[in-house]
Amino acid sequence: MNFIATIPAPAAEDEASFAAYLAATARLTPPALERATRLAAEEAQSLGKTLVSLGLTGERDLAAAYAAFLNIPVLPRENLPAVPLFPKILNPAFLREYRALPVAEDSAGVAIAMAAPLDTETLAAFRFALGRPVRRLAATFSDIDDALDRLYAQTPTQMPNPDSPLDELLETDLDRLRDSASEAPVIRLVNQVIARAVEARASDIHFEPTADGLKIRLRIDGVLRDIESPPAPLRAAITSRLKIMGQLDIAERRIAQDGRMSLAIRGRDIDFRISTMPVLHGESVVLRILDRLGLTLELPALGFEGGALTNWQTAIGRTKGIVLITGPTGSGKTTTLYASMLAIADTGRKFLTIEDPVEYRLPGINQTQIRPAVDMTFANALRWSLRHDLDVMMIGEIRDFETARIAVQAALTGHLILSTLHTNDAASALTRLLDLGIETFLLTSTINAVAAQRLVRLLCPHCKQPEPLLPELAETLALTAATIFIAIGCPACAHTGYQGRTALVEVLPIAPEIKRLILRRSDADAIRAAAEKTGMRTLRRHGLDLVASGQTTLDEVLRASDFA
Repeated sequence: MNFIATIPAPAAEDEASFAAYLAATARLTPPALERATRLAAEEAQSLGKTLVSLGLTGERDLAAAYAAFLNIPVLPRENLPAVPLFPKILNPAFLREYRALPVAEDSAGVAIAMAAPLDTETLAAFRFALGRPVRRLAATFSDIDDALDRLYAQTPTQMPNPDSPLDELLETDLDRLRDSASEAPVIRLVNQVIARAVEARASDIHFEPTADGLKIRLRIDGVLRDIESPPAPLRAAITSRLKIMGQLDIAERRIAQDGRMSLAIRGRDIDFRISTMPVLHGESVVLRILDRLGLTLELPALGFEGGALTNWQTAIGRTKGIVLITGPTGSGKTTTLYASMLAIADTGRKFLTIEDPVEYRLPGINQTQIRPAVDMTFANALRWSLRHDLDVMMIGEIRDFETARIAVQAALTGHLILSTLHTNDAASALTRLLDLGIETFLLTSTINAVAAQRLVRLLCPHCKQPEPLLPELAETLALTAATIFIAIGCPACAHTGYQGRTALVEVLPIAPEIKRLILRRSDADAIRAAAEKTGMRTLRRHGLDLVASGQTTLDEVLRASDFA
């Protein structure tokens, strides 16, 4: 790409014109834009930085908007320079303050990557300092920060030679370990990884020690992706830094530990759950990112639609009974329960959750975390909570007969119980409760509905491509669409072909025919067949409908519903 090529500029290059452009292209709603513009003026900062701070846009979306508005290229991350340009002329402090960096030069001038390319004063300062024509490129805050840290890195103080056995020294000297974890380069590196993960919409960050270093992976849309590994000598210092942030014991490496922390990332307060586990080459650390602003707690946005949405709303809208959602770990069950609680929350009733652990803090709802070490189990917490005059309770999971029995008793005495089970589909949840020891007549008297869900990745709207569907396959899957879409990959989706996720959902209401099958202790297949006859859309059918509408791929649906 020719970064130095002359590109025509818009007639007006100011914040007001950029705001008008964002409104005209429907990139932001008028209320959101008005809020951001007002805050930017109050804080005396750029509109772009304010939009990112408020979580109204992502950094890459902002860079793309700047590029479209100014008709300039977006700098790919891989095109950042390998060595500093003009190191004797440009002060790193100036580059850091204005988030700008020279990235290329030729006879026509110098290309400057800028996170705020509307900043003409900074551009003029580059022109004056370098004595040459300059051109702008749009870039993200994170990319420029990462490049500056790499190009102008500081060496940690009092650190041994990189060839020395640093890990062994650190592990035998807690004071040095604590000091190294507090070094500016280590703090900055950890913060950069966390900020990059948040920007990439990752749900988890995995720090995995290996024989020769530390592997870092981000889970994005349910799939782990490797990112650059830090220098091997910093492995122990990075682990210690993470444990300090989570208020864990850095001297304890023999057992697993759990903690929580909150950080301000790009102006947004984000919670993290941290978990450590001893492994062969050290300690594995996983950070779960709990971004409340990035969480959508509305049932339609989560994948509930049509008859499934209506049946679910009817079930949770009752004043008593049990409503269950099933699926494997990581299928979004807790998020759906949160959305269900908020959908029926009102000031006239008292709500309580019993969780392991509490993930997101819900306004107006009492939340309790179980602690088995002090006998605060699901069953005991549920038993004690019944003395608090509650109306609606969410139980993180029904794991055993005791919890199931108390939940049934609570439902019979006028409480609404929302909980989860680990089964493949909705029908299997009913047979699972029978296997736990719940009597058939109690089950039919208390269960309102059971839902099952799986998460599938959505196709990237920028690069998905149509492909004819083989008639034989269409007949086998009962698909009426002649064309489906496949994943290709582009910079917008990090070349994965997917961007975002949604849920496949099936909702099984407990109709009279289902009750009769439960009383006869029929198996899950019979219950499922009866539910389908009464209109239940299965997980796979929901997925195939998404395939037909071009939202996801056949591979994703078959992977998520491979038990069917």
